[in-house]
Amino acid sequence: MSDRPWTVTVDGLLLAVRLTPKGGRDEVNGIETLSDGRAVLKARVRALPEDGAANAALVKLIAKVVGIAASRVTVQSGHTSRLKVLKIEGDGADIAAMIAAF
Repeated sequence: MSDRPWTVTVDGLLLAVRLTPKGGRDEVNGIETLSDGRAVLKARVRALPEDGAANAALVKLIAKVVGIAASRVTVQSGHTSRLKVLKIEGDGADIAAMIAAF
């Protein structure tokens, strides 16, 4: 398994995230390896997991971290799960470098 939670694509990057809603603050907590060997970016948000609020907060947080508009970040899969895949539009290599800093 990969030790990176992302896959660079032609038009951006796919990012695996483990989200903790009601986490007390909005922040990225680094990269973690799950028990099945998959790497994920750990993130927490203050928002409750109701009506998509936690997903929206995650999108805003990741957009802020990589310095792009929130409209360029979407939840690709895992809308109702803690484990999500985000699609981030832009230069995949640049975005990966910013995420690797965590």
